[in-house]
Amino acid sequence: MTTARVQERNSMRRVATAGCVGTTIEYYDYFIYGTAAALVFPTAFFPALGDIAGSVASFATFAVAFVARPLGAIVFGHFGDRLGRKRTLITTLLLMGIATVAIGLLPTADAIGVAAPIALVVLRFLQGLAVGGEWAGANLMTAECAPAGRRGFYAIFPQLGGSIGFALSSATFLASDYLLGSTDDAFMSYGWRIPFVCSALLVLVGLWVRGTIDETPVFSAELDKRASTPSGSPFAGVLRDQWREVLLSAGLMTGQFAMFYMGAAYLTAYGTSVAGLDRTVVLTLGIGAALTSGCLVALSGKLSDRFGRRGILLAASSAAVIWSLLLFPVIDTGSPLAFGVAVIGTFALYGLAYGPVGAFLPELFATRYRYTGAGTGYNLGGILGGAVPPILAPILSKAYSSMAIGIMLAVLSAISIASTWALRETSDRQSLHDEEVSSNPAEIGHASGTAVAPPH
Repeated sequence: MTTARVQERNSMRRVATAGCVGTTIEYYDYFIYGTAAALVFPTAFFPALGDIAGSVASFATFAVAFVARPLGAIVFGHFGDRLGRKRTLITTLLLMGIATVAIGLLPTADAIGVAAPIALVVLRFLQGLAVGGEWAGANLMTAECAPAGRRGFYAIFPQLGGSIGFALSSATFLASDYLLGSTDDAFMSYGWRIPFVCSALLVLVGLWVRGTIDETPVFSAELDKRASTPSGSPFAGVLRDQWREVLLSAGLMTGQFAMFYMGAAYLTAYGTSVAGLDRTVVLTLGIGAALTSGCLVALSGKLSDRFGRRGILLAASSAAVIWSLLLFPVIDTGSPLAFGVAVIGTFALYGLAYGPVGAFLPELFATRYRYTGAGTGYNLGGILGGAVPPILAPILSKAYSSMAIGIMLAVLSAISIASTWALRETSDRQSLHDEEVSSNPAEIGHASGTAVAPPH
């Protein structure tokens, strides 16, 4: 393919669209599980455990994906760093689609007994593997094609996939509820399956969109260099050279994951079962909160090109500490308005912190293991921030009070502050080509070089 043709296929508009559409579909599939875990799975797959134990077991299966995500980042990161970003992203999308449709077709515990929750855990693990390989690849496709000085702006498009995917998942459940006339028996019997099965159509769209772009110029240059200078395992390399960045990236993401998944999963269950709000009200408020977070992701990502990544991340995480302590006193007033303020506020702070991450994490790592390093750090943060809080929350609430949940969230946000403070600013990095910056990976963010000419 000619250079002109590659540049045409890799225009920033096309790359940004592919990144946004792909991550939206991946996270739609991922988040409909969270909504179902809050509303359906305790009854459908854990009926013998009772309300509290059933909710804990349901969110435990939700958490299985977070354990799988770092493994997915390592496995798919290896192939993404060795074979290419595009082919790896197509594979993750297929895996996610197959697992999601299978969940929608899975018999419940009443039909096949203990085999039902076991199969649910296996399929959720596959979802975790897929999304573990998705985030880094999608962000690398945009970050490695973006022009210097606008990397933060273009990296927001894959970042928007989380907010749009959650809004879409909530809207699909809301539509199913509406079409069934809010009949609880029908929704619990088969209505919840509709969003899972419909994901097959979205996956086909995603495969077509991702097929319209080619490999990034940064990775193509890395392949040319590698032909004459063979490199070892990306995972071994990143652990040897940039283990510090991996661990600090995980800490940075801890508070953000906690805010998002507590808002997306736990507050959905809390609003219906504890606050006593109607399911349609909770889902509608979730859609509004997700759209709010999307707007703030776009704003903070764009501003990070001008003011830097670290300052915005530190400000958002600091505000999250205060908000976490106010969150459940607000919710426990019991009004739909208070619940809406709580959910929207939680998602808003997540959006402010999440926007700069799409450029920040890829800029921390060398090209030869950027997929593996960024993905592993990002998804390790998901274990402590995304998996643990929804499981501990009902236990803390019952043993102490809802205020204990807020204290937990404040501590996780403080971990994000400390980790962000220990990382360097990267917005001044002109190029993502390794050969144009210092050979020492620890100095990549400070070195300058020739800007990459963006394809048009």
